[in-house]
Amino acid sequence: MIYLGIDTSNSPLAIALIEDGVVLIEETSNLKINHSLTAMPAIEEMMKKAKVLPADLTHIAVAEGPGSYTGVRIGLTIAKTLAWSLKIPLHPVSSLKVLAANGQGFDGLVCPIMDARRGTAFIGLYEGVSLEPVTADQHSDVKSFLLKAKELGLPILFTGVDVALHEALIIEILGEAAHFSGVQNRLPRASNLILLAQDTLESDVHHAVPEYRRITEAEANYNKAQEGQTL
Repeated sequence: MIYLGIDTSNSPLAIALIEDGVVLIEETSNLKINHSLTAMPAIEEMMKKAKVLPADLTHIAVAEGPGSYTGVRIGLTIAKTLAWSLKIPLHPVSSLKVLAANGQGFDGLVCPIMDARRGTAFIGLYEGVSLEPVTADQHSDVKSFLLKAKELGLPILFTGVDVALHEALIIEILGEAAHFSGVQNRLPRASNLILLAQDTLESDVHHAVPEYRRITEAEANYNKAQEGQTL
């Protein structure tokens, strides 16, 4: 079996090929280049390097979101097109869970973060060993989320390329309970995506849709107002 993994859900581009449990090739970049121009050529070049033909693929794994509207759509469109044309299974996986896999084995919780501007982020909590979700993936006011996470009383490892944007607030709220992955472990890895996909059910190609999970600006403002009343 040969899996192709594709993650364009945020600014990094992560792609990989795994054959029968062996990583053939994996490429990750964080150059913030338009995925619509670079993703498919990068996949084609990677497959050429690995001497893998489209007909050799048996499964497609894709990060389904949350994340950038455009990025999520691009990755899912490429994955669905390949899966449909090659008549092979499609396996969508949470983009946040892919990031959380960077911290698998941490003795506590893992919190992947993708910045969504104006003090909000796509964010979630996962159990560090099993990667089982502790909260649902969500678009949330970061401060509100951190205050709720603090109530769990567990160490939390933060990961994702956007962690640095919220690091000061994280430390302010969580103090010594806050831990941070190294910068080399904040990028999504398509090999992790594929390994997670192997434990998920395949999705009907025509019914696979992006998981944006974005709240409206009015909801974000309401959450902040409620937070102010309870502090």
